[in-house]
Amino acid sequence: MTADLAEHTPHTTAPVPARSARPTGWLLLIAGALGLAASITLTLEKIRLLENPRYVPSCNINPILSCGSVMRTSQASAFGFPNPLIGVAAFAVVVTVGVVLLTGARLPRWFWLGLQAGTLLGLGFVSWLIDQTLYRIGAVCPYCTVVWASVIALFWYTTLHNLRIGAIPLPARWRPGVEALARWHWVVPAAGYLLVALLVLNRFWYFWRTLL
Repeated sequence: MTADLAEHTPHTTAPVPARSARPTGWLLLIAGALGLAASITLTLEKIRLLENPRYVPSCNINPILSCGSVMRTSQASAFGFPNPLIGVAAFAVVVTVGVVLLTGARLPRWFWLGLQAGTLLGLGFVSWLIDQTLYRIGAVCPYCTVVWASVIALFWYTTLHNLRIGAIPLPARWRPGVEALARWHWVVPAAGYLLVALLVLNRFWYFWRTLL
């Protein structure tokens, strides 16, 4: 472990050891595939809705869990085109990177930092969408929640991987803390999912309690 960390100092461009990247490769592949599937489904649903304004999307479950309510808002096209198209492109790249890592390819530091920046932007965009969904739109898109979960996992495990290999520079005294995070890696994403679930529960409690 010490030799690996020494090899990948903050200023090196040496590739990451393939064996240490494979678990991250599986994570990128699985989370990326889930996000891609959800994004493609949302894109197809949006097309059907544009073709027929009276079309009822398959994820319209009740007044709160309703993709149709979200798709008709301006937030659903934040950059002038449907948001799921961003997901289709971004998650396709993530899946490709996951497959490349599973082949044993070694990627340089600049690539990992680029992936870090991409997942950070994704997390920021998803955080904004969660806020808009809960406190502006007043409905939750079930397929969107799959995208949220995928992005949270991608950001956290990319960050953890980059901390462990030294792509993100840290003082040596912080290394034991990074290894502790690695051992309890599931805690952070689980806390993120729990937080989102509690926000949804609290925001729409007036509706959930009618179902009890």
